Formats: sequence, C-alpha cells, structure tokens
Amino acid sequence: MADTDRPIHPVRLTLTHDDILTLHGPTQAACPLVLDSPHSGQRLPADFGSVLTPAELREGEDCFIDTLYRPAAARGIPLLAAEFPRTYLDANRHAGDVDLELIDGHWPHEHRPSGKARIGKALIWRTLDDGRPIYARRLAVDEVQRRIERYHAPYHRGLQTLLADAHQRFGVVYHINCHSMNAVSGTMGEGGAGRARADFVLGDRDGTTCEPAFTEFVRATLAGWGYDVKVNDPFKGVELVKAYSNPAAGRHSLQLEINKRLYMDEATLQPHEGFEPLQRRLMQLLDGIVDTFAKA
Repeated sequence: MADTDRPIHPVRLTLTHDDILTLHGPTQAACPLVLDSPHSGQRLPADFGSVLTPAELREGEDCFIDTLYRPAAARGIPLLAAEFPRTYLDANRHAGDVDLELIDGHWPHEHRPSGKARIGKALIWRTLDDGRPIYARRLAVDEVQRRIERYHAPYHRGLQTLLADAHQRFGVVYHINCHSMNAVSGTMGEGGAGRARADFVLGDRDGTTCEPAFTEFVRATLAGWGYDVKVNDPFKGVELVKAYSNPAAGRHSLQLEINKRLYMDEATLQPHEGFEPLQRRLMQLLDGIVDTFAKA
C-alpha cells in the first residue's frame, strides 16, 4: 500500500480545544520517535486583529508540513500539529520571548529574548519575512497573555506529554521538529536577504540537542539521495528542540527544515508534482531512523 493510501486517524489530545492542536497517530508511540509541526496551522483566531489578509499571513506558514509527515501516523509515530497560525503566535519560542516593541505599555511578566525580535519574529510576530507590519497597533499585555495561556502553553504541554511518555517507556526518545523554509530569504530572513537556501537544513544548536550520530545519520541519508543539506546554517533550532532535549539522558531533538520549492509552488501555495516523491523519501528517512536508533 502506498504511503498516501494508508488510513490516517487523527486523535485529539484531551489537553485542550480542537482549534489549538491535533495529534495524528497514537497517544503512545509504537517506537521512541515523536514528530511535531508547530507552524502548519491555518485557523485564524477571531482576536487576531492583523491588517493583512489571510493569504498574506500564510507567508509565515510551514505549508503542508503536517500533511507531508502524516503517513508516519500509520507507522505508530505520533505527529503533533498546531492548528493556529505561526503569525498569530509562534509555538517555537519561549513564552517569555516577547517583542517589547509590540507591547502597549510595560511588560510585567518574564522576558527572555532570543534575539528573534530584531527580525520581527519573536513569540508574536511583528513583521512578515519581507518586512511588512502585521499590525497597525500595539498589543495589550492581557491580550498577549491570553494567547500564551490558550495556545502556547497547551502546545508545549502536548509535546512534553508525548516526549515524556516515549522516554519513560523506551528509555530514549528521538524528536524531529518539522519545518519548511522559503527558497530564498526575504528582507527580514534569517541569514540575510536574498540568500538561496539548501534543500534541507538540520538544526541541533551546534551539537547540543541530540547525539552527533543522529544528526549525521539524517544528513548522510538525505545527501545520499542527492539533496543539498546544511547543518546549523542558517537555522540552528529554536525553543522546541532546546527546551526538552537532554542527550546525556537519552532525549534527542533535531530541527529539520525543508525547502518549499521541493514540494510546492510558493506563488500559488499549492503542492506540485514533487510532493509525493518527497513524502515517500521522508517516510524512508523515518523508517531508517527507527531501524538505526529507535527499535524497541
């Protein structure tokens, strides 16, 4: 049976509401491998208040990443996916990574800047990749805090639950934080404007979030299929690989960025003929990870 023909049965986590996250696959992993897609959501919350159109706000979306990895569910591999847009709140940030330029008044809660505010992409985005402002106003403290409590906290609890369960049952867990990237960086893009990007970029925060053999296996596998693969250039991985990884304790997290040109038309935001071949390769990659690192 082809991967795309496998039956997929999404299971809702009981931790929160349906408009916040979806769990594709089992609540308990069949092997110590967990996936998450924090930036593939399209459901616009009623209180967004952006000056941009829904189509424009999709610039920040990891389009179809949850769909690309969805056949993993039939393999017993959980895939956690955010339903809310990245431009509304970026789950791949610490809750204290608040862009103070966006706040109306004094921010009284924890402030833990990552440096992403300089390109308008902290916890709540201020600009798109091309520099266009998302809001014509500043956001109230209570408004930001509600987003953290309703969207950020449940997503992180959901991922922590999956990782902790797998680690407890298997003694080790391998986590892939799934993303996509524009083919060429924009005005406010990471690494500078107008930079053509590789086919894949792996991020392990300079070797601190997973064992080197895990990163090298993924790199070598993709490169062996003819893809151009970079490691920690320009994306090193952010909060979701940093927060819950501890290689010495058997908790390994790796960020995997896929160039959108491999599977979709960035102008029309539609998949192209490369989608299914790439999906098959990703499933082969996951099978290889399980065979090499995660056999129960």
